[in-house]
Amino acid sequence: MRTVHLVIKGKVQGVFYRASAKEKAEDLGITGWVKNTREGFVEAVACGNDKAVQQFIEWCKKGPSNARVDDVVVTEQSPEQLNGFTIKRD
Repeated sequence: MRTVHLVIKGKVQGVFYRASAKEKAEDLGITGWVKNTREGFVEAVACGNDKAVQQFIEWCKKGPSNARVDDVVVTEQSPEQLNGFTIKRD
């Protein structure tokens, strides 16, 4: 199992990024969460097999059609036991 923390920068709020990321993660069998940050970024944690997590990272570099992704910062994390994939709201 691989767990990564992602910070997605660009025009990523107000373009259904979180809902689209949740859908993609569920399609790939990934657990974790996604949320907006106060800085205008999207933050996510994804846990799954190596191939699925890599596919999710690649999707995050593009995002949904109305998004403009400028950068994705990926940090490897210790594996986490997460249930499902959720959208967090502060």
